[in-house]
Amino acid sequence: MDEFSPLARRRSALLTWQHIASLPPILPVVCCGGFNTQKESTTGRFLLGRSREKGVVGDMRDAWPSARVRKNVCLIRTYHGFKGNKQGALEFLKLIFRALCLCWDRQTQDLHVDWILFRGGSLIPASCEVVNDNIDGYYPSSHYPIFAEFLLPRSVRLLEPTPPLPKKKPLLFEVKLIPPLFLHTYLCPL
Repeated sequence: MDEFSPLARRRSALLTWQHIASLPPILPVVCCGGFNTQKESTTGRFLLGRSREKGVVGDMRDAWPSARVRKNVCLIRTYHGFKGNKQGALEFLKLIFRALCLCWDRQTQDLHVDWILFRGGSLIPASCEVVNDNIDGYYPSSHYPIFAEFLLPRSVRLLEPTPPLPKKKPLLFEVKLIPPLFLHTYLCPL
């Protein structure tokens, strides 16, 4: 979403939610990206269903706190400005202060600006990770990517089954789901 304008982010969030809301409610949805704002912002609260935007309330869940396993929990921020863990002294003090504030507020456990949101009771976040890989100290982005692994139960079926193929045409391929099925989502901001 827009890096500078909170209004543009709110409008983008509303458009994104309107599209998601137009989908059948039983359809699992994963929405991930660089939202360029924290989850306690107006945009985050709206998408997570904690505030209204033009009379509408979002209904997404955040994969990070919902995951059974979280890796690199010590990286409470996903924006690092190509510096990785080498922040300046002032940035470090700001980070410590904000981390202490987070200890008092259990609603926010991170300062991530990159999120993986999902909707649907059939999706179960198995694990989430803030990926801090680099090559010789160089990072491909100013944001750390987020990786999430979701369990998708075998009971999930197609909403509208395709009609059977006529017997005259050969079947080109067949898809079989073998439990447990993992849905991998990898977010790498560019």
